[in-house]
Amino acid sequence: DPDSGDNGLLLYSLVNNQANEFDIDENTGQIFTVAVAGKVGTFYLEVQAADQGTRSLTAQTTVSVTVDSSSNNNIVVVALNQKINVVERNIAEVERVLEEQLAWNVYIIDVYSNEFERKARSSTDVTYAKIIAFDEANQEVPAEDVKRKLREQKSNIEIELEKIFSMSVTAAIEEAPADSATPEFIATIVLSVLLACILIAFLVYLLHTIKRKRYKQYEEQFLVKKQAEIMEGIDNPSATDKHGSPRSLQKPEHMNN
Repeated sequence: DPDSGDNGLLLYSLVNNQANEFDIDENTGQIFTVAVAGKVGTFYLEVQAADQGTRSLTAQTTVSVTVDSSSNNNIVVVALNQKINVVERNIAEVERVLEEQLAWNVYIIDVYSNEFERKARSSTDVTYAKIIAFDEANQEVPAEDVKRKLREQKSNIEIELEKIFSMSVTAAIEEAPADSATPEFIATIVLSVLLACILIAFLVYLLHTIKRKRYKQYEEQFLVKKQAEIMEGIDNPSATDKHGSPRSLQKPEHMNN
Protein backbone atom coordinates (compact mmCIF):
# COMPACT_ATOMS: atom_id res chain seq x y z
CA ASP A 1 0.00 0.00 0.00
CA PRO A 2 1.70 3.26 -1.09
CA ASP A 3 -0.16 5.31 1.56
CA SER A 4 1.63 6.55 4.65
CA GLY A 5 0.74 6.25 8.33
CA ASP A 6 -2.24 4.09 9.31
CA ASN A 7 -3.52 4.18 5.73
CA GLY A 8 -0.40 2.31 4.65
CA LEU A 9 -0.33 -0.18 7.54
CA LEU A 10 -1.64 -3.55 6.35
CA LEU A 11 -2.90 -6.41 8.46
CA TYR A 12 -3.42 -9.84 6.94
CA SER A 13 -6.00 -12.49 7.85
CA LEU A 14 -7.45 -15.75 6.58
CA VAL A 15 -11.11 -15.56 5.61
CA ASN A 16 -13.38 -18.43 6.68
CA ASN A 17 -10.49 -20.51 8.01
CA GLN A 18 -12.83 -22.95 9.73
CA ALA A 19 -10.58 -26.01 9.45
CA ASN A 20 -7.70 -24.24 11.27
CA GLU A 21 -5.18 -26.09 9.10
CA PHE A 22 -3.23 -22.91 8.34
CA ASP A 23 -2.47 -19.64 10.05
CA ILE A 24 -1.09 -16.30 8.90
CA ASP A 25 1.18 -13.68 10.42
CA GLU A 26 -1.05 -10.61 10.49
CA ASN A 27 1.91 -8.25 10.12
CA THR A 28 3.96 -9.96 7.40
CA GLY A 29 1.30 -12.03 5.63
CA GLN A 30 3.41 -15.17 5.93
CA ILE A 31 1.24 -18.29 5.82
CA PHE A 32 2.28 -21.36 7.77
CA THR A 33 0.80 -24.75 8.53
CA VAL A 34 -0.84 -25.71 11.78
CA ALA A 35 -2.41 -29.15 11.28
CA VAL A 36 -1.95 -30.77 7.86
CA ALA A 37 0.04 -33.80 8.97
CA GLY A 38 -1.18 -36.93 7.21
CA LYS A 39 -3.37 -34.94 4.81
CA VAL A 40 -2.96 -34.88 1.04
CA GLY A 41 -4.52 -32.60 -1.55
CA THR A 42 -4.88 -28.95 -2.51
CA PHE A 43 -6.08 -26.40 0.01
CA TYR A 44 -7.54 -23.06 -1.08
CA LEU A 45 -7.08 -20.17 1.32
CA GLU A 46 -8.84 -16.84 1.02
CA VAL A 47 -6.40 -14.18 2.24
CA GLN A 48 -7.44 -10.63 3.07
CA ALA A 49 -5.29 -7.53 3.47
CA ALA A 50 -6.79 -4.51 5.24
CA ASP A 51 -5.26 -1.07 5.84
CA GLN A 52 -5.76 0.66 9.17
CA GLY A 53 -7.12 3.97 7.94
CA THR A 54 -10.27 5.62 9.25
CA ARG A 55 -12.24 4.05 6.42
CA SER A 56 -10.45 0.73 6.12
CA LEU A 57 -10.00 -0.63 2.62
CA THR A 58 -9.58 -4.35 1.97
CA ALA A 59 -8.51 -6.65 -0.82
CA GLN A 60 -8.68 -10.44 -1.10
CA THR A 61 -6.92 -13.14 -3.07
CA THR A 62 -6.95 -16.94 -3.19
CA VAL A 63 -3.84 -18.91 -2.30
CA SER A 64 -3.64 -22.60 -3.21
CA VAL A 65 -1.43 -24.94 -1.21
CA THR A 66 -0.76 -28.46 -2.48
CA VAL A 67 0.28 -31.16 -0.01
CA ASP A 68 1.96 -34.09 -1.74
CA SER A 69 2.02 -37.50 -0.05
CA SER A 70 5.63 -38.00 -1.21
CA SER A 71 6.64 -35.22 1.15
CA ASN A 72 6.09 -37.57 4.09
CA ASN A 73 9.19 -39.50 3.08
CA ASN A 74 11.50 -36.55 3.76
CA ILE A 75 10.02 -35.26 7.00
CA VAL A 76 12.48 -34.75 9.83
CA VAL A 77 11.40 -34.37 13.45
CA VAL A 78 13.23 -31.95 15.73
CA ALA A 79 12.62 -32.07 19.50
CA LEU A 80 12.80 -28.76 21.34
CA ASN A 81 12.83 -28.45 25.12
CA GLN A 82 10.05 -25.86 24.98
CA LYS A 83 6.33 -25.82 25.75
CA ILE A 84 4.17 -26.44 22.72
CA ASN A 85 2.19 -23.20 23.06
CA VAL A 86 5.46 -21.24 23.09
CA VAL A 87 6.73 -22.99 19.96
CA GLU A 88 3.43 -22.42 18.16
CA ARG A 89 3.68 -18.68 18.79
CA ASN A 90 7.18 -18.60 17.31
CA ILE A 91 6.89 -20.95 14.33
CA ALA A 92 7.90 -18.27 11.83
CA GLU A 93 11.03 -17.37 13.83
CA VAL A 94 12.03 -21.01 14.25
CA GLU A 95 11.68 -21.52 10.50
CA ARG A 96 13.83 -18.44 9.88
CA VAL A 97 16.63 -19.79 12.10
CA LEU A 98 16.57 -23.19 10.41
CA GLU A 99 16.62 -21.63 6.95
CA GLU A 100 19.60 -19.42 7.82
CA GLN A 101 21.61 -22.28 9.30
CA LEU A 102 20.69 -24.96 6.77
CA ALA A 103 20.70 -22.68 3.71
CA TRP A 104 17.47 -24.25 2.44
CA ASN A 105 13.82 -23.26 2.44
CA VAL A 106 12.45 -24.89 5.58
CA TYR A 107 8.80 -25.38 6.49
CA ILE A 108 7.37 -26.58 9.77
CA ILE A 109 4.39 -28.71 8.79
CA ASP A 110 3.30 -29.77 12.27
CA VAL A 111 4.06 -29.32 15.96
CA TYR A 112 2.89 -31.73 18.64
CA SER A 113 3.69 -33.21 22.03
CA ASN A 114 3.39 -36.70 23.46
CA GLU A 115 0.55 -35.52 25.68
CA PHE A 116 -2.90 -35.17 24.15
CA GLU A 117 -4.67 -33.55 27.09
CA ARG A 118 -5.54 -29.89 26.70
CA LYS A 119 -3.37 -29.05 29.72
CA ALA A 120 -0.32 -30.32 27.80
CA ARG A 121 -0.30 -27.15 25.69
CA SER A 122 1.15 -25.30 28.66
CA SER A 123 2.66 -28.06 30.81
CA THR A 124 4.71 -30.34 28.55
CA ASP A 125 8.36 -29.28 28.27
CA VAL A 126 9.18 -31.14 25.05
CA THR A 127 7.71 -30.18 21.70
CA TYR A 128 8.26 -31.99 18.40
CA ALA A 129 8.39 -30.07 15.14
CA LYS A 130 8.05 -31.84 11.78
CA ILE A 131 10.09 -30.04 9.17
CA ILE A 132 10.72 -30.43 5.46
CA ALA A 133 13.37 -28.64 3.40
CA PHE A 134 13.53 -27.57 -0.26
CA ASP A 135 16.62 -26.62 -2.23
CA GLU A 136 17.02 -23.71 -4.69
CA ALA A 137 15.38 -25.76 -7.44
CA ASN A 138 12.35 -26.22 -5.18
CA GLN A 139 13.10 -29.93 -4.83
CA GLU A 140 12.70 -31.79 -1.58
CA VAL A 141 15.95 -32.31 0.28
CA PRO A 142 16.35 -35.97 1.35
CA ALA A 143 15.74 -36.53 5.05
CA GLU A 144 19.22 -37.92 5.61
CA ASP A 145 20.80 -34.76 4.18
CA VAL A 146 18.62 -32.60 6.42
CA LYS A 147 19.61 -34.64 9.47
CA ARG A 148 23.30 -34.41 8.58
CA LYS A 149 23.08 -30.63 8.21
CA LEU A 150 21.15 -30.31 11.47
CA ARG A 151 23.87 -32.22 13.32
CA GLU A 152 26.58 -30.03 11.78
CA GLN A 153 24.79 -26.79 12.68
CA LYS A 154 23.33 -27.97 16.00
CA SER A 155 25.32 -25.53 18.17
CA ASN A 156 24.56 -22.52 15.96
CA ILE A 157 20.88 -23.43 15.75
CA GLU A 158 20.59 -23.69 19.53
CA ILE A 159 22.35 -20.34 20.03
CA GLU A 160 19.94 -18.60 17.64
CA LEU A 161 16.90 -20.29 19.16
CA GLU A 162 17.99 -19.10 22.61
CA LYS A 163 17.57 -15.55 21.34
CA ILE A 164 13.96 -16.33 20.39
CA PHE A 165 12.92 -18.19 23.53
CA SER A 166 15.12 -16.17 25.94
CA MET A 167 16.38 -19.34 27.61
CA SER A 168 18.69 -22.29 27.00
CA VAL A 169 17.44 -24.43 24.11
CA THR A 170 18.32 -27.95 23.01
CA ALA A 171 17.39 -29.21 19.56
CA ALA A 172 17.60 -32.96 19.03
CA ILE A 173 16.76 -35.07 16.00
CA GLU A 174 14.01 -37.63 16.57
CA GLU A 175 12.81 -40.49 14.41
CA ALA A 176 9.65 -39.48 12.59
CA PRO A 177 6.70 -41.61 13.72
CA ALA A 178 4.68 -43.33 11.02
CA ASP A 179 1.61 -41.50 12.29
CA SER A 180 1.81 -39.31 15.34
CA ALA A 181 -0.90 -39.91 17.87
CA THR A 182 -2.96 -36.82 17.39
CA PRO A 183 -5.75 -35.95 19.84
CA GLU A 184 -8.34 -36.76 17.17
CA PHE A 185 -6.81 -40.18 16.54
CA ILE A 186 -6.61 -41.03 20.25
CA ALA A 187 -10.15 -39.76 20.81
CA THR A 188 -11.31 -42.05 17.99
CA ILE A 189 -9.63 -45.04 19.65
CA VAL A 190 -11.17 -44.21 23.03
CA LEU A 191 -14.59 -43.75 21.47
CA SER A 192 -14.28 -47.06 19.62
CA VAL A 193 -13.39 -48.87 22.86
CA LEU A 194 -16.34 -47.29 24.66
CA LEU A 195 -18.71 -48.26 21.84
CA ALA A 196 -17.35 -51.82 21.93
CA CYS A 197 -17.93 -52.01 25.71
CA ILE A 198 -21.47 -50.66 25.30
CA LEU A 199 -22.17 -53.21 22.56
CA ILE A 200 -20.88 -56.08 24.71
CA ALA A 201 -22.94 -54.89 27.68
CA PHE A 202 -26.02 -54.67 25.46
CA LEU A 203 -25.48 -58.20 24.13
CA VAL A 204 -25.08 -59.56 27.67
CA TYR A 205 -28.27 -57.78 28.73
CA LEU A 206 -30.08 -59.08 25.64
CA LEU A 207 -29.00 -62.68 26.28
CA HIS A 208 -29.98 -62.40 29.95
CA THR A 209 -33.40 -61.00 28.99
CA ILE A 210 -33.99 -63.78 26.45
CA LYS A 211 -32.98 -66.38 29.01
CA ARG A 212 -35.38 -64.93 31.59
CA LYS A 213 -38.21 -64.85 29.06
CA ARG A 214 -37.60 -68.46 28.07
CA TYR A 215 -37.53 -69.54 31.73
CA LYS A 216 -40.75 -67.64 32.39
CA GLN A 217 -42.41 -69.26 29.37
CA TYR A 218 -41.26 -72.71 30.56
CA GLU A 219 -42.60 -71.97 34.03
CA GLU A 220 -45.96 -70.84 32.62
CA GLN A 221 -46.19 -73.92 30.41
CA PHE A 222 -45.42 -76.14 33.39
CA LEU A 223 -48.14 -74.49 35.51
CA VAL A 224 -50.67 -74.78 32.67
CA LYS A 225 -49.81 -78.44 32.26
CA LYS A 226 -50.18 -79.14 35.98
CA GLN A 227 -53.47 -77.27 36.07
CA ALA A 228 -54.71 -79.28 33.09
CA GLU A 229 -53.79 -82.53 34.84
CA ILE A 230 -55.67 -81.46 37.96
CA MET A 231 -58.76 -80.51 35.98
CA GLU A 232 -58.58 -83.76 34.06
CA GLY A 233 -58.51 -85.70 37.34
CA ILE A 234 -61.62 -83.91 38.58
CA ASP A 235 -63.61 -84.33 35.37
CA ASN A 236 -62.59 -88.00 34.78
CA PRO A 237 -64.93 -90.58 36.40
CA SER A 238 -61.88 -92.63 37.37
CA ALA A 239 -58.72 -91.59 39.17
CA THR A 240 -55.46 -93.14 39.93
CA ASP A 241 -54.42 -94.73 43.18
CA LYS A 242 -51.25 -94.03 45.02
CA HIS A 243 -49.41 -96.43 42.75
CA GLY A 244 -50.66 -94.66 39.64
CA SER A 245 -53.17 -97.40 38.72
CA PRO A 246 -56.69 -96.31 37.64
CA ARG A 247 -59.50 -97.10 40.07
CA SER A 248 -63.25 -96.69 39.90
CA LEU A 249 -64.86 -93.88 41.77
CA GLN A 250 -68.07 -95.93 41.97
CA LYS A 251 -69.18 -97.70 45.15
CA PRO A 252 -67.94 -101.39 45.43
CA GLU A 253 -70.47 -104.14 44.70
CA HIS A 254 -70.41 -105.61 48.20
CA MET A 255 -71.51 -102.24 49.52
CA ASN A 256 -74.78 -102.64 47.57
CA ASN A 257 -75.65 -105.88 49.35
